[in-house]
Amino acid sequence: MSSLRVAKVLNNNVIIAKHPQYDEVVVIGKGIGFKRKPNERIPLSAVEKMFILTKPEEQEQYKQLVPQIDEQLIEAMNDIILHASKSMDGSLNEHIHIALTDHIAFAMKRHKQGLLIHNPFLYETKELYPEEFQMAEYAVEIIKKRLGVDLGQDEAGFIALHFHSALTNQHISEVRKYSELVSDLVQMVELKLEYKIPRDSLDYSRLVTHLRFAIERIRRGESIDESGPLDSLLKREYPEMYALAWTLTKIMEQRLKKPIYPAEAGYLSIHLQRLAQRKEQNE
Repeated sequence: MSSLRVAKVLNNNVIIAKHPQYDEVVVIGKGIGFKRKPNERIPLSAVEKMFILTKPEEQEQYKQLVPQIDEQLIEAMNDIILHASKSMDGSLNEHIHIALTDHIAFAMKRHKQGLLIHNPFLYETKELYPEEFQMAEYAVEIIKKRLGVDLGQDEAGFIALHFHSALTNQHISEVRKYSELVSDLVQMVELKLEYKIPRDSLDYSRLVTHLRFAIERIRRGESIDESGPLDSLLKREYPEMYALAWTLTKIMEQRLKKPIYPAEAGYLSIHLQRLAQRKEQNE
């Protein structure tokens, strides 16, 4: 059987159809829904783009979302997600079709009302998720070209979190929580050192990367090799940085609600000491 059966028309360019193999699928195509009736057959050759929402609740949410959204945006979103799924390492959770479409539609509405939101952890997001940020920039560019709305870099940071959420199957609130935690930890380091770390520097990149991997290890409950003699040496040689590292690991422990191995503080204090030396060189 080389045809689909119309289940529900969502708008002129989007329908839900019965597929011979995948049951219900979302079909997007110029005029694909125009004057279509339920149970009408459509040859597969007429289908431009199609994706599958396997969970019934995902299908229901998408059916509710699409009629409220500009048809051009639906088309742009499908191209953005298709491009991302081909470009990125790993498959995207299908919920991105709903979550990101909804997010961008709301962001565009805010933009038109002049309500621009500052992204407080834009730099951390760029550093933590470079691949996702690249996809987000592509999304912002497509929306600017096709819909005439420039959402800008701050919004690209929020979009990148959605891509990371879909790649890792973490809820967007979890992803946002980790970016926020890294941002807070960096601020605490800067406050203690009285030194604003240049955001385009290797020092900043190293610090954020170290914090990211520490958070990932803690989240997964992984241990790192205990380094008793090294810990004692660091505590003696760099008491201030060791104390700061200990404070930072305690914050991670509280926010992530997971125990932390003491060796994390030792490794972190090495990074902090390097930053403290960099500050002295720059003064």
